[in-house]
Amino acid sequence: MCTVVFLGPSLPHEEAASYLPDAEFLPPIERGDIDTLMSQDEPPRRIGIVDGKFLQSFSISPKEILKAMDRRVRVYGSSSMGALRAAELDVFGMTGIGTVYDMYASGTVEDDDEVAITFDSESLRPVCEPMVNIRIAVSEALRRDVVSAENAKMFLATAKSLYFPQRTSAATLHELKGTMPEPDRQRLAEFLRSPEAPDAKREDAIALLTTMQKEAEAASNSALATGVAV
Repeated sequence: MCTVVFLGPSLPHEEAASYLPDAEFLPPIERGDIDTLMSQDEPPRRIGIVDGKFLQSFSISPKEILKAMDRRVRVYGSSSMGALRAAELDVFGMTGIGTVYDMYASGTVEDDDEVAITFDSESLRPVCEPMVNIRIAVSEALRRDVVSAENAKMFLATAKSLYFPQRTSAATLHELKGTMPEPDRQRLAEFLRSPEAPDAKREDAIALLTTMQKEAEAASNSALATGVAV
């Protein structure tokens, strides 16, 4: 078991396997999961963190990640809990990937609830929308002149005011009924429902998987050239 990825609502495991076929995919990470992996006879060489738990259980601690990296494990983070921890630990060698990581690393966003969602424990499907996805989608709508700067600001403030388990674009639009001009509200609603609206957490998860795959291939080719097993 060279590669393990903790993944949940950001991307289905079945689809993730097409990007990183030799990995073992585990549910969203929680405290103790990395320690458990490192206690095995053959701990992983690479760990990817995308999604994680933080309300129903203790979240993965930076210390636990650092202990794995001290044992020369490459740890990657993106999209959600992975982006949060990578922004904290990139100076120690954790690899952060994607737009959400960049937002945390730059200080554009700081709150944990920016990536927080609730999800079905069996299917791992999300039942609300993360604030970072909403921000990035509205930014794209603004870039395309789908929404005015004033209405974009109003929409984001309204979305942020919602408790995260109830936070969706549809709920936000409903809150703005009678406040945002109806033609503007409908135009934004159509864009957010369309394939053109970005799904940042999904895209970042794919970026993490493709990066890990390329680095695994590079390590394997290097080992074959030198006769070293990986």
